[in-house]
Amino acid sequence: MDSKRTLISLPKKTASTVACLFAGAIVLMSALAAAQEGTSAPKESGFFAAIGRWFNEQAEIFNSNVKDARKKFDSFGHEAGVAAKTTADGAKDAADAVARIPKARVITGHEKCRNAPNGAPDCLAAAVSMCKAKGFDSGKSVDMTTAEVCPPKVLLSGRNSGPECTTETFVSRVLCQ
Repeated sequence: MDSKRTLISLPKKTASTVACLFAGAIVLMSALAAAQEGTSAPKESGFFAAIGRWFNEQAEIFNSNVKDARKKFDSFGHEAGVAAKTTADGAKDAADAVARIPKARVITGHEKCRNAPNGAPDCLAAAVSMCKAKGFDSGKSVDMTTAEVCPPKVLLSGRNSGPECTTETFVSRVLCQ
């Protein structure tokens, strides 16, 4: 059997990219090898030693952050237990809050907000009105829409705005409880 060798010809740009990647891999392996040697060896100076020290420092910072996060997580459970014990009604309050969550619903609709004495839209009454219409006790506005409302004669004249037009705000979504 006759075996033939085929050489792959790469463009110059690709060849230089491969060479750079190869050089980068060598630098990275050298840095990792230096990092594995540890700090027991005397400090060396130079490019590769600096890279090794940088990797060591980054690893120490990462480990420190992980340890701090674990301590905070471990102390969270303890602090929650202490907080519940300090108030006699703590558990009852938490149970009441959890019981209210399933009763909350987002309702969609279109209720006009009345203007307050200072001219700003007061949408609290509109939100409560939407919720009461659906059988809930109270509500808070989640989403509002503002529109410029013009009389038909303004729109028929080809204008989109004018002194006759007013800005109105509507509640479109409400969180009801």
